[in-house]
Amino acid sequence: MKKLSSLIIFLAFAGLLSAQQDPQFTQFMYNKLAYNPGYAGSNEAACISALYRKQWIGLDGAPETALLSFNMPLQNNRVGVGGNIWYNPIGITETVNAEAAYAYRANLGEGTLGLGVMASVRLMRANYNQVDPLQAGDNSIPSGIQSKYVPNFGVGAYYNTNRFYIGLSAPRLLENNIDFSEENITLTREVRHLYLMSGLVFNLSETVKFQPQVLLKYVRNAPFDADVNGNLIIYDRYTVGLSYRIGGSKESGVGESVDLLLGAQVTDNLLFSLAYDITLSELRNYNSGTIEAMVRYCFGNISSSGGDYLNPRFF
Repeated sequence: MKKLSSLIIFLAFAGLLSAQQDPQFTQFMYNKLAYNPGYAGSNEAACISALYRKQWIGLDGAPETALLSFNMPLQNNRVGVGGNIWYNPIGITETVNAEAAYAYRANLGEGTLGLGVMASVRLMRANYNQVDPLQAGDNSIPSGIQSKYVPNFGVGAYYNTNRFYIGLSAPRLLENNIDFSEENITLTREVRHLYLMSGLVFNLSETVKFQPQVLLKYVRNAPFDADVNGNLIIYDRYTVGLSYRIGGSKESGVGESVDLLLGAQVTDNLLFSLAYDITLSELRNYNSGTIEAMVRYCFGNISSSGGDYLNPRFF
């Protein structure tokens, strides 16, 4: 009964997400390639990162995301290439997504502008054996295990200096049919997601910097969503941060979550970071928050490369 109640609650509140179909990441500042192909090559070294997110702990059927990402520069930093592979189960559905990104990078003013394209394919799978439809014989509700492949492509632009960045992107432009219905009808489609991200850094002292950042998310016919973040960077090695996620319940209006972030540049090559989200919406009564962990390794002699990834700013 507890599992059934939790599932019903989860499905009810999932409607609040409306057309928001993409996974969300609290540590978006360390995971920009998942949003914007123009970011590829911006680290000026080959970097690989892994992220795991467990959302709404204790709530049956809640989303999880596992992500593996890689990007590197080519042709004397004039080209960037990269890719993402992520796995996202939620309820009775599972999605495996593979993405390849290419960016052309050009010097502009004090920074570099990357113009990128991204090709992707999703394997979408749903196990309808785990649910009992309320209306028998409805062909729009399939039976058994259903799956399909959905290709797509997207574009993005990313500009960064040593102290500022801004990016605009649409990772998936095609509005594909994502139904599993046995009838020749369309009930659900992929919806275009537009992302605008930006951040900058200020010196507070010789050892402490302040880094405000924002990620704005737009989906047609869905509530406005945004992550607003502020990090303190200590000795160019450690970060302590706080984020606020707009959205969540339309009833309470207090937002979706408040998020705590901790990061450490363990070595010149290795970064490790954690985030914990405290739920603010009505779902707070049914879960113990969200945990997200990320590790990144950049290859090569970083100290002599002149790159800007030596510290947690990652501009």
